[in-house]
Amino acid sequence: MLRRIKEDIHCIFDRDPAAQSVFEVITCYPGFHALIVHRLSHYFWQRGFRWLGRFTAHCGRWLTGIEIHPGAQIGRRFFIDHGMGVVIGETAIIGDDCTLYHSVTLGGTSWKKGKRHPTLQNGVVIGAGAKVLGPIDIGAGARVGSNSVVLKNVPAGATVVGIPAHLVDSKKKKAAAERDQIASKMGFDAYGTTADMPDPIAHAINHMLDHIQQMDKQVECLKRALQEAGIECKSQVLPELNDCEIDGGE
Repeated sequence: MLRRIKEDIHCIFDRDPAAQSVFEVITCYPGFHALIVHRLSHYFWQRGFRWLGRFTAHCGRWLTGIEIHPGAQIGRRFFIDHGMGVVIGETAIIGDDCTLYHSVTLGGTSWKKGKRHPTLQNGVVIGAGAKVLGPIDIGAGARVGSNSVVLKNVPAGATVVGIPAHLVDSKKKKAAAERDQIASKMGFDAYGTTADMPDPIAHAINHMLDHIQQMDKQVECLKRALQEAGIECKSQVLPELNDCEIDGGE
């Protein structure tokens, strides 16, 4: 038991740069408190003291704002960051090295008995406000974006976002990374302007950045083709994007 507690403390230092000391973790981290209470309530639950297990879990919920049913199975080095509003259902199974942020729900979609809550394999990270519902499987190392609603199985190592949650296409991720790089050079802060946003201005800016990116690639291809054909292509030195200054109104 003491070894498990030490593991729980050390994993917080690995995943939360704000942690300053062991004393701070023990006294000020509700996720750590909720996990300790759950270990006790789960012990009572497994040995048939169901009311005592539920009452212990209820006290933990009152203390931390985190509700974990005593029947839930939780692995090692589990970390709940911030924690307020987290709900973990009775038949949920959580593997080792998983991380949950505040307002996450591991809930059910049926009133029937039996397995009705999610299973998280090792190393899963679930962002703030996400809802993972039903007896589904979240593969090892998967990531669930903030405020997503997951209703289907997620493959190992995948990232899902949205309502309902969908897999993030690797090609779109690469294009978004290139877009952000160009935006950064131009001095434009693209934070929050994702392709899925309904904001028409953000949508137009994203398309403009994609267009600039494709034009740069085509110009490079044309230059190489001209040089290979023996046609001299005088290259003009262009200013770096990050050297450009926007003159306010002149």
